Amino acid sequence: MIRFAKPLLASALVLAVTVPAMAQSARVLGDFRDWSSYAADDGSGTMCFAMTKPKTTQPTPDGYGEAYLYITNRPGEDVSGEFNVVAGYTFQTGSMATVSIGGQNFALFTQGDAAWLDDNAQAANLAAAIRAGSTLTITGTSATGTQVVQSYSLSGATAAQQAISAEC
Repeated sequence: MIRFAKPLLASALVLAVTVPAMAQSARVLGDFRDWSSYAADDGSGTMCFAMTKPKTTQPTPDGYGEAYLYITNRPGEDVSGEFNVVAGYTFQTGSMATVSIGGQNFALFTQGDAAWLDDNAQAANLAAAIRAGSTLTITGTSATGTQVVQSYSLSGATAAQQAISAEC
C-alpha cells in the first residue's frame, strides 16, 4: 500500500490544485446528470476524469472547502478507474474513511484532505457498485475528531465513466 501512496498522492494533489484551472482549459467530454467528464493534458499525457460534488455534507466541518469525487484514467501511466475523494476538510491523521454503496463498504486510506481506495484489488468491486448504485456516502473523521458524512449522487456516473473510457 505504501508504494502506491506517492503516485496516488501526486495524482490527488495535481487534481486538487489543477481541477479548477483544468475545468476552464480542459475539454468537456460531457455532462451526465450529476456528473461531468473532462480530458486534459497534465504534462505527462492525456488524462481523463469524471467528477461530481457532494449533495450533502453533515455536519459541515470548520474550514470546509470544495469537495469532489473523481474517477480518473491516465493511460500514459496505465491507470484506469482510479477512485479519489478530495473531502473539502482535513482528515484526522492516520484515520481511514469508508465508501458505502448499497450495503457494500470499501476502506479508504486518507492523507490531508484526500482519500483513495485502500485495497486496489477491490477496484473492480467498487466500480461495479458505483454502476449499480444510486447514492454513495463517504464517512470520514476530520482533524478535529468529528465524524463527517458526505452523500454523492451516482446519477450519471456510468455515462461519465463511459465517456472517459472512450477518450482515455
